[in-house]
Amino acid sequence: MSETSHQYTAEESKKIEAIAGHMKAIMELLGEDTAREGLIKTPMRSARALWYLTSGYRTDASEIISKALFTHEGSQMVIVKDIEYYSMCEHHILPFFGKISIGYIPDGKIIGLSKLARVVNTYARRLQVQERLTAQVCNEIFHTAGVKGVIAVSNAHHMCMKMRGVEKQESTTSTVDFVGVFETDSALRQEFFNSLKAL
Repeated sequence: MSETSHQYTAEESKKIEAIAGHMKAIMELLGEDTAREGLIKTPMRSARALWYLTSGYRTDASEIISKALFTHEGSQMVIVKDIEYYSMCEHHILPFFGKISIGYIPDGKIIGLSKLARVVNTYARRLQVQERLTAQVCNEIFHTAGVKGVIAVSNAHHMCMKMRGVEKQESTTSTVDFVGVFETDSALRQEFFNSLKAL
């Protein structure tokens, strides 16, 4: 559900209003006039945006997977490539965004494909670091779906490196994580990476 179409509960509305109040105070501390035309609604808009961008705190990834497991006798690798995600760096609360590709080996069941993207969103829509995000996605799929192994590779752009600090505009960060059979089988890991190049 999008940020604009969401219907908030009374408790959610109370929290969003509190965030908006803090945003207004921050803007004023930065030197802005929050009473000027272009900024009157900005505190509430930014509060709603932050609420949406951190919706992963209020989403259960295990429940997402558990509702979409289907019997499957095959045991070959399943790969979903280039799932887009957008997250917020926990160190500077600036965006980082990229794509993650996931491979897993079924063990009697497969996962509904769209649910993998929803699991990524659950962990991306929190204050995060890319390394943890990649690991959380792997571990959630492995433990909840009961598959033989999971591997994931993520490539992302970090605005905290592009907009501030070293200001390196072309830099990207790659992270890899794997669990289960991928931990002991280097040939299987290589098969995953070779498949990504071929797809």
